[in-house]
Amino acid sequence: MSLSLSNQQLVPEPGSTGGAGGQQGGRAERPEGRGALSAEGGAAAAGEGAPASERRRRRSDDPITALHYQLSTTRSEANLDVVVLVDDSGCLVAGAGAWPACEELAAYAPLLANPDAVQSAAVGSRIAALTADVEVQSLAVAGGEVLLCGRGGTAERGASIARAAAGCLRILRAAA
Repeated sequence: MSLSLSNQQLVPEPGSTGGAGGQQGGRAERPEGRGALSAEGGAAAAGEGAPASERRRRRSDDPITALHYQLSTTRSEANLDVVVLVDDSGCLVAGAGAWPACEELAAYAPLLANPDAVQSAAVGSRIAALTADVEVQSLAVAGGEVLLCGRGGTAERGASIARAAAGCLRILRAAA
């Protein structure tokens, strides 16, 4: 499965340790005025009033930005080192955490989901080391598969990953 993305601009976020879109320390985000909605007045500036009971603080009509927000919130709530969404070949779609750690987890995600496919002893030992600290969930999207992986946190990270999976599915289906 391949995903095509366009009209993206990387905007560094002060103090950020990761993001989506291919730049360390940045995040994929639409510039204000082009559909990005946030708690800092984005909804009001766009002329839309958010319900008073809205639980999400940051919103975006851009799927990659929305995925980054979802993963960033999950990472924070579950105290994860890194959380990534990857396609079935290990290509990073979105992530939150230190960029090198996102790239590493993305590369190993398909093998973490299917450890029987490992054919190298060196790769097998790295997969074995990661397995105890990683939660992997497979999601079916538009006839393909994506993997949501979180590393670190506590043993309760599975519930956070499950909530994030539901959010990622909602965002990806809305974008299809």
